Amino acid sequence: MIRVVGIDPGSRITGFGIIDCEGNHLRHVDHGAIQAGDGELGERLRRIFSELGAAIDRHAPAEAAIERVFMNKNADSAIKLGQARGVAIVAASLQDVAVHEYSANQIKQALVGRGHATKTQIQHMVKILLNLRETPQADAADALAVAVCHAHTRASLQRIPGRTSRAGRVS
Repeated sequence: MIRVVGIDPGSRITGFGIIDCEGNHLRHVDHGAIQAGDGELGERLRRIFSELGAAIDRHAPAEAAIERVFMNKNADSAIKLGQARGVAIVAASLQDVAVHEYSANQIKQALVGRGHATKTQIQHMVKILLNLRETPQADAADALAVAVCHAHTRASLQRIPGRTSRAGRVS
């Protein structure tokens, strides 16, 4: 069994989702959304680092998965997203958690079967795949989706002789 934390970085809201994986069996452990707010960027990044670090410390995942940054039309927003992503990677790395990255299309493909799924479809599939009673908030659902994508990718790579799970690892 391996525990994975999925991270959906954002400068105002960062989602996290933690699952246990054993073969093709997935079990929900925890999820949440870190509300960084509208304050100064430095304070928001500190809150993301602190709260995500506490969740990682509390649940002790062995691996982390994070969504890759995409280029937004607004360069300022993309830079802030990149900074939130960097803080999240450092929060995991400082606790010796290996970090892997996936594109939004890879995540959607792994959950819904097509790369252009809606947020509602992602939330619905996360609820079904993890047997949740209630639909998680959008950012937490996205983070759980990242964790599920990593679990599926990891399981597939383990079935290939001589292949390691280093694909997609942040370096």
